[in-house]
Amino acid sequence: MALTMSSAYIGASILTIVAVGISAAGFFRPPEAILESMAKVDVEESWLPMLGILKATGALGLLIGIGVPIPSVGTAAAVGLVVYFVGAAIVHLRAGDYSVSGQHVYLLLAVATLILDVVS
Repeated sequence: MALTMSSAYIGASILTIVAVGISAAGFFRPPEAILESMAKVDVEESWLPMLGILKATGALGLLIGIGVPIPSVGTAAAVGLVVYFVGAAIVHLRAGDYSVSGQHVYLLLAVATLILDVVS
């Protein structure tokens, strides 16, 4: 039996990889907008590199999951990204930030990737 991935899963994964990868890069040399957003929700600037590493690791895991026939790698990466962005949404909600912003988009991408991974 050959391992096959649906084109929808591959497309969602690539979109998630690019979006989360760009977001992760922004945490290593954050522009003022990111610094302001993090300050609003009481996330210390010193946390940004680690948060960037977590995002980059998730994106890399998705990339490996597409390129290497070990499906659990991509699944684990998608689960990790979902958990990360659920946590980000909770942090924003607890700080009284009810706006729809980047973390919601990334969460939707990660959830879509995970669902398509599971059903493919």
